[in-house]
Amino acid sequence: MKQGWEYKKLDSCAYIEYGTRVVQKKDGGTIYPVYGGGGETFRIDRFNREDCLIVARFAMSPLCVRYVKGKFFLNDSGLSVKAGKELYQSYLNHHIKFLNDKIYNLGKGAAQRNLDVKSFKNLQLGIPPKSTQLTIVSELDKINELISLKKEQLKDYDNLAQSIFYEMFGDPVENDKGWEVKKLGEISSLICNGNTPKGGSEVYVKEGFLFLRSQNVWKNRIDLEDVAYIDESTHLSLKKSILKHNDLLITKTGRINTENSSLGRTALFEGGDGSANINGHVYLVRLKENMVHKYILYILISNSYRELIRKTCVGGIDKRQLNKDHIEDFPIIFPPIELQKIYSNRVSIIERQKSAVQKSITDLETLLASRMQYWFE
Repeated sequence: MKQGWEYKKLDSCAYIEYGTRVVQKKDGGTIYPVYGGGGETFRIDRFNREDCLIVARFAMSPLCVRYVKGKFFLNDSGLSVKAGKELYQSYLNHHIKFLNDKIYNLGKGAAQRNLDVKSFKNLQLGIPPKSTQLTIVSELDKINELISLKKEQLKDYDNLAQSIFYEMFGDPVENDKGWEVKKLGEISSLICNGNTPKGGSEVYVKEGFLFLRSQNVWKNRIDLEDVAYIDESTHLSLKKSILKHNDLLITKTGRINTENSSLGRTALFEGGDGSANINGHVYLVRLKENMVHKYILYILISNSYRELIRKTCVGGIDKRQLNKDHIEDFPIIFPPIELQKIYSNRVSIIERQKSAVQKSITDLETLLASRMQYWFE
């Protein structure tokens, strides 16, 4: 415990404010995003929160604390915490964000982890003098600002790669330059989705073979923060979906009215042959020999393809899916291979620059975690 600090239970120095239940069929709109315990789910035409930290209450995931900028609607699967007179709200936000893992471990339930609110209220907070709170907030905000700037750099590099593509080849869906068009199935040796292993999440292990799910596959990025692992026997039982280096991964299901929809996100698997597998919400696309993988990847992650996927997918009002037939029929403009290789080489240069920026982001995130641990443990 730090000298000069008070230590109090959360509910004695802050107020818990629950979200309000809404459903898309009855309340859906187009203006403000609806959040609960996770990401945006649908949109609504009114809001009840603005620039606010939220905590998952139902269906918790390991990332159960998040800050949402702007106006939004918080539904009943999430809650927010308002600072009492002893705390600055910005200080409280940082402190609760630091407690993410501890809060996740307060969840109860097997199939669905729900927050034990009573235990949440009993979490202990460190309360320094308000001048110290401002010092802490200033330090952590500066690190977060640097991280945000670096992430914007990554977006700029992505936009550059897309811009070069359109300059060289035109729109990949409209095909305004009149290139030959092939179906993705024609240039692939295998297209299939994975499976959920018998026993579901009960078979996950601490170390083993990567088991990639839709939350791991993003636009031109594989995120291993919340990755699962399976043992060798489970891995081999899912033989058909064992990944090879340079397999393309495409997510199968998701909502169409959210910014970071999990529908149709595509990434290139650059791990070793046989080192990973996928579940039933992810397709693998294994291109034939001599195909230019990064050229095909940048078609599939283009804005034009995002719109094509939204028109092609099937399902309900919001939750949709891509079938194998859809994937096989994806039109791929096919200019001469040498042009594809030129583009791939240019993208590789951009991606090396992105790697350097990503390393600096990782270093800053390590620094942030270290400073938060110093202040809040």
